[in-house]
Amino acid sequence: MEQVIAHYGGKTGADSALTPEEWQEGGKWFSYGEYAIFSRMSGEGEPLVLLHGFPTASWDWSRLWPLLAQQPYQLLALDMMGFGFSDKPVNYAYSIEDQADLYEGWIEGLHLKRVHLMAHDYGCSVTQELLAREQEGLLRFRIASVCFLNGALFPEVHRPLMIQRLLSSPLGGLVSRGLSRKVFDRNFCQLFSAQRCPGPDELDHFWQLLTYNNGRGIQHRLIHYMEERRCHRNRWVNALQRAEQPIRLISGTADPVSGVAMALRYRELVPSPDVVTLRGVGHYPHYESPAEVFRAFREFQKKIRD
Repeated sequence: MEQVIAHYGGKTGADSALTPEEWQEGGKWFSYGEYAIFSRMSGEGEPLVLLHGFPTASWDWSRLWPLLAQQPYQLLALDMMGFGFSDKPVNYAYSIEDQADLYEGWIEGLHLKRVHLMAHDYGCSVTQELLAREQEGLLRFRIASVCFLNGALFPEVHRPLMIQRLLSSPLGGLVSRGLSRKVFDRNFCQLFSAQRCPGPDELDHFWQLLTYNNGRGIQHRLIHYMEERRCHRNRWVNALQRAEQPIRLISGTADPVSGVAMALRYRELVPSPDVVTLRGVGHYPHYESPAEVFRAFREFQKKIRD
């Protein structure tokens, strides 16, 4: 099944978006081993866990959050290790598996027995690992449904930007430490559609989250996830193919790294694929066009209930 959404009017969610400082003020920290993890929770109802991407943070969801908050969900988001307002140790073995451990422990610690997941980019890989663990009987909670936003579900059709290739090269440490605001802005804007590129103030926010607590110096360590995707490709793709819960992919077609080709591959490999494509939307659909994402998610959940 495929739907194409060209435009959705009404309140976008951007009207009530928070600054990173306001987002931080509404959250709390918890301990993951010796490290502090930033989290944000609100609402009542079925738990909906939002998993962010690289190199950003849970603030990415700030435009979609007020729309989701109108629904009967308990919204939960955190900044993964090395991201946003969470700790960013220099000598740490960052990995998708460790981030999955973080989410697994957090969800279990909250005594949640059934959760819905919405994941973007890096968070998609974490979700694939959680799906694989559930299928192996390793989770103490059930994943009720999954909604993927643009992410490299299939590494063979992922097209990383040059800056990502450099960060993952032997020169990654130098590139990471030498990353300038100008280079960041130029590369980050490539991920968005031409009509929806963030303005100067928005780029300030994304840069602030990346550089908070010396985050610029660890980007080359975080980006090892691209190699993890290749190493765990069969495990994580099999998790999609064997999944019994409802899954929907919402894909911005203007995404240069994991857009049209990723959606095509999804339809090729996933049984009974449920795909919604958003025209003129890039790699960050929940930030670029939150109302369209909200409508697609709401329809998905309605279909599950019916």
